[in-house]
Amino acid sequence: MPTNRHTLTFTTLPQHIDELGHVNNAVWVQWIQDIAVAHWDAVAPQAHRDAYIWVVTRHEIDYRGNVRQGETVTAETFIPTPPVGARFDRKVEFRNAAGKVIVSALTTWALLDRITGRLVRVPADVAAPFLP
Repeated sequence: MPTNRHTLTFTTLPQHIDELGHVNNAVWVQWIQDIAVAHWDAVAPQAHRDAYIWVVTRHEIDYRGNVRQGETVTAETFIPTPPVGARFDRKVEFRNAAGKVIVSALTTWALLDRITGRLVRVPADVAAPFLP
């Protein structure tokens, strides 16, 4: 699999389910973060992981379906466009067992220097492995 795309499978557990009997919206947000972090950890060299940390500045989520307890979804994430300054957008799509996208998100992340906590322009070598 190319490094610019990353997939994870999530199985819904009782604690993920809301009073409507399907995955709670807050869980989808957690899974968006989980796959983003997993992608970073899988691709970024240790030096980059030691030097930088990402923070979310915006979530835009479209819900087109849902899953119930015990069902699985496959999430895929990728960076659709190069970063601008300290920020970049990340796309996440969740597909149900039939392959239909049921939740999609576009999130904006900002790069921080891990020591100072200040915004840092995304260096080309940090961005390169994540771009198409």
